[in-house]
Order: sequence, then structure tokens, then C-alpha cells
Amino acid sequence: MSKRVSDFLLASKNQVDHRLADLAAEQTTRAAVLGETLDAITQAYTYVLTNGGKRIRPTLVYAAARAVGHSGHGADLDHVACALEIIHTYSLIHDDLPAMDDDDLRRGRPSCHKAFNEATAILAGDALQAQAFELLADASDFHPQKRVALIKALAKAAGLQGMVGGQAMDIAATNTDLSLQQLQSMHAYKTGAVIRAALTMGGIAADASADRLDALDAYGSHIGLAFQVVDDILDVKGETAALGKTQGKDSEANKPTYVSLMGLSGAEQESQRLLQAAIDALWEFGADADPLRGLAHYIVSRDR
Repeated sequence: MSKRVSDFLLASKNQVDHRLADLAAEQTTRAAVLGETLDAITQAYTYVLTNGGKRIRPTLVYAAARAVGHSGHGADLDHVACALEIIHTYSLIHDDLPAMDDDDLRRGRPSCHKAFNEATAILAGDALQAQAFELLADASDFHPQKRVALIKALAKAAGLQGMVGGQAMDIAATNTDLSLQQLQSMHAYKTGAVIRAALTMGGIAADASADRLDALDAYGSHIGLAFQVVDDILDVKGETAALGKTQGKDSEANKPTYVSLMGLSGAEQESQRLLQAAIDALWEFGADADPLRGLAHYIVSRDR
């Protein structure tokens, strides 16, 4: 990865980290007018929102906008990038709950319901989901029609036609046998939908043409599946300390994965195939799409 690309990716992560910290502080200040009643929720909210992470989804927003001619950073994109990361963070809180994956560890620290309690975790997740859409509605740099388009894209990706639907499929698939096609379909919803939305929303924010939006969506479809394939590989090969979450959790829960269906070697080959397909989707883009190309390589080569 070139220094120019790595600098862009680092600047994107730093930008969203800084803005998320500001948002957490603003939320705490808002809640303070109600006294101590909301202290636990705002503490949980801050705990999860400022707990690091790879920030891949918001970085994809910045990189998609850069690919179609935007500078790649700016206050207008911050609203979009942070909305994506906030939705992702809410999903992690709920994913870790005892009724879902029942995981005690997230990003190397106790998961939200372990650090606080289950009710507080659920409410903190609910508050995050609501704030994601508030951010987009308040994005005054965008024309109202564009704000509606952004809100619709995120709502679709986060709901039954996306992440929530995929999570329901994942729960139903436990202790069952799925075909490879069924597994791909499940993860296209659970993992891929929000990743595709990050590309689409970055493109919308930067006034991308229909053809460019289609190309970004194709890239997102391939890289979204690649992300899940690598997650499944790391569930077998990774270490808890590096992953920041419990290693081997999927196999222990008897969930179908790319590794269980294709074998470790087959899953690794599939990740490389999807990487190449993602890169190929950007063939009409010039050097401004290099951050997207760099992100694709990072997603497939990561160790956590």
C-alpha cells in the first residue's frame, strides 16, 4: 500500500474518531439536563462509541466520495461516515447480547452488557440507532432530497432487507446445514448490506453518476462478502487477544461458516477471488480510487 493511500486511510480513521468523541460528549451534555436518570445510558453510549475499532465503514464513505471527485474529507461527509459507524456500533452491542451471540468481549474490552447490564446495553444501542438517522437529517450541507436519499439507503441496509434480516437468518441457521449460496445470501444481508450502503452513501454525498454508483455497489458487494469470509477464517486461525473478541465462537455455536462449507484453504481462495472481483469493479476509476483498492487489500489481509 502506498504512503499516499495509507495516509488517507489513517486520516479518515482519525477524522471519524475525533467526530465520534465530540458526538458522545454532546449526547452526554444533552442528557445532563434530565439529571442522573440517564447517566448509565450515556456512559454506556460513550464506552462503546469511543472504544476504537477499525472504522472500515466510515472510511469507505470517505474513500467512495474521493473516488468520484470529492476531496474525501469534510464536514458534509462526517455526518455520513459517523452515521454508518454509529449504526455498526449499535449492531455490535445487540449482537453481543445473551439472546444473540452471547459474547463477553468486544474490541478487547468487556462487551456493553457485561460492562453495564443487559437493559442498559439494549437502550444504549437503541439510542445509537436513532442518532444515526438524526445525524443524516441534520446534515445541512446537503439538499433535503439528498438527505432523504441518504436516510433511505441507511434504513434499508440496517433493516429487514439488510442487517436485521441477516441477523435473523444467522440465528435460524445455527445447528443447521446451509448451502454455499444460502450462506452467501445470509451474509450479503448481515454483513454486506451496511458495507454496500457505505459505498452508495459516499457516492450519493459526492454526486456520483448512476454508472459510478453501480460500480461502487459492485465493489461493495464483493468486499462485503470478502469481509465475512475473512471473519470466518479468523474465527479459526485468529487469537482472542488480536481479534478483540472471543476466538472460535462460531464453531462452538455450530454456525455454518465459509470454513465449515469450503474448508480453510477453500475459504482463503474465496477471499482472494472476491478481492480481485472488487478491484476489477473499479476498472473505470483512476488514481482517486486507490484508497478503495487499498481498503480491499486491507480487509482481506487483516488479522483482526
